[in-house]
Amino acid sequence: MSGVITYSPAYTLVPTYECFNRCDYCNFRVEPGKAPWITLSTAEKILKELQNQNVCEILILSGEIHPHSSRRESWLQLIYGLCELAIALGFLPHTNVGPLSFVEMQQLKTVNVSMGLMLEQLTPALLNTVHRHAPSKIPELRLQQLVWAGELQIPFTTGLLLGIGETQDDWWETLEVIAQLHTRYGHIQEVILQPYSPGNQQTWNAAGFKPQQLPEVIAKARELLPAEITIQIPPNLVSDPNWLLACIKAGARDLGGIGPKDEVNPDYPHLSDADLLQILKSAGWQLIPRLPIYPQYDRWLSEPLYKAVQSWRNR
Repeated sequence: MSGVITYSPAYTLVPTYECFNRCDYCNFRVEPGKAPWITLSTAEKILKELQNQNVCEILILSGEIHPHSSRRESWLQLIYGLCELAIALGFLPHTNVGPLSFVEMQQLKTVNVSMGLMLEQLTPALLNTVHRHAPSKIPELRLQQLVWAGELQIPFTTGLLLGIGETQDDWWETLEVIAQLHTRYGHIQEVILQPYSPGNQQTWNAAGFKPQQLPEVIAKARELLPAEITIQIPPNLVSDPNWLLACIKAGARDLGGIGPKDEVNPDYPHLSDADLLQILKSAGWQLIPRLPIYPQYDRWLSEPLYKAVQSWRNR
């Protein structure tokens, strides 16, 4: 629909901030063993307080526990339990917790209306720089997730992180691979184009990706990706209203999950719905909330999840 920009009214639950990766630009992680994991009782209290606040999506976003860690199963069960809890309290879960095994994805599909994983960039060159201490950022590992999500019929969100040392050609190559996988499986709902934005916790000393470059990347992405894939940009990382509108003019149509805190970029607070609405309205755009699953994928859901989604669609 022309004239419409969407967003998901969301809240992020973090099972744990600990992560075995050490990406140089990360502002999220803590060292393994240095922070407690969330409990289901704490999560239940948080979710109950959100029940009358027009929140629909519960984004489960986690640091990564090593695939061979003795705590991996406990971590996965916590994520599963958080999703179950969110559904029981009337929310729709979307999980993004790093690379998973096929069986783990299969399990989480039963308690998620959609899932996601950023490809970031497919160039192996970053394994010698910002990803040199990040074993799960191996491009083949992340691509495998998109393949498995397609095989399992999981509505999926992926995306690029721009400005972490890759080249322009790397952008187009990554987008072309996403397009090919979607042509094969038809499962990519959204592609996020996320400009790298420096924060207080990172170890990497580099300037952020210039938002002035973003409209050009969006326009090219719109050419490369199938029309049914929505291009998403995080509005808190494009703070100048003029550049935000330029991104929309170039083809971005979604602003992602908007909630109290951007856990990945905690130094960049979200604008309120009202402020975003004013910016968009000034240029003739409407801002409309959406669910974390797009309507064309409802048929992929199990009966209980399908009913939960229809309950939201019928409001």
